[in-house]
Amino acid sequence: MGFGGSVQAMITTLKNNEKMRSKRGNFKKTVHSSGYSKQKPEYDFPEATPQMLNEIKERLQKERKRRTYKVVALTIILFLGLAYLVFIELK
Repeated sequence: MGFGGSVQAMITTLKNNEKMRSKRGNFKKTVHSSGYSKQKPEYDFPEATPQMLNEIKERLQKERKRRTYKVVALTIILFLGLAYLVFIELK
């Protein structure tokens, strides 16, 4: 079975991964890493009021409508342009 090169590459990869595995535990846990900090973060987010949430919701709905109209308009324009090119070629 002539697959010695690929098997040897797999064995080498496994050995290299095993060598690296012992080095991974040596990283020091920093204050910024998740789950290890008991201090309060440096930022304070404001509490979201129902009015703010409604404004965000309305803004996102308007943006979604605008984007949908743009996509539909672009699709129609491209389809009409393609149809025009096809009909010109048929003449």
